Amino acid sequence: MGTAIRNVAFDCADPYALANFWARVFDCPVDPEHHPDDEEVTIEPTSGPSLFFQRVPESKRGKNRVHVCLEPDGPGDDEVERVRALGATVVADHRDPDGGGWVVLADPEGNEFCVLRGDAER
Repeated sequence: MGTAIRNVAFDCADPYALANFWARVFDCPVDPEHHPDDEEVTIEPTSGPSLFFQRVPESKRGKNRVHVCLEPDGPGDDEVERVRALGATVVADHRDPDGGGWVVLADPEGNEFCVLRGDAER
């Protein structure tokens, strides 16, 4: 018997707003049946599992123990700047001069994720 990833879940204060941020990251729509006051919102990126956002009363504390790693099809540096323009903030920069490494960012609610270097940079 096997198993599969159904979705990646994000606890958050505002599921609709956070889903919209990630929808812009993945260039996919938020289901039009979801509304700003919904307790749960899901998006379906064209690659990878769906992302599920659920309202919780507590704020994020501490470092994520699990996070999403993004592998851009172009330069990682360009992707870092693109997601920063969408509202992400840089937490730590681990890029190496030789083209390796990654950048840790946080989404608007503080959930960390990484942007890896693109294939051409490695």
